[in-house]
Amino acid sequence: MDHLETGRLGEALAERFFRDRGWTVLGRNVRVRGGEIDLVAMDGPELVVVEVRTRSIGKILPAEETVGPRKLKSLVRSGRIYVEKCRWKGPWRIDLLGINLDEEGHPHFSYLPDITVGRVQD
Repeated sequence: MDHLETGRLGEALAERFFRDRGWTVLGRNVRVRGGEIDLVAMDGPELVVVEVRTRSIGKILPAEETVGPRKLKSLVRSGRIYVEKCRWKGPWRIDLLGINLDEEGHPHFSYLPDITVGRVQD
């Protein structure tokens, strides 16, 4: 499976992961000026921008450990643009879902909520 196929699989798994928890998924691969948001969803009354990272076994770092400061800054910027564009006035946050695929292709999830620790709330 190539990089793009792995990413598409991860986003489909992520959508199911959050729908199974009762979230309402508003969009996948949402384009905003200067970037893309993997998943936008509602967790109760809170809007959530979700970064999905999928990795196959054998990679140096697990998926959830591959978001560095540059990507985090990009996520905050994209989230703010999305929130402004849709005129969202409620609370919002950025979550990370790491999906690590084992040798048989089975997913193992690592969910990290609010990776900016509330710093993006307006």
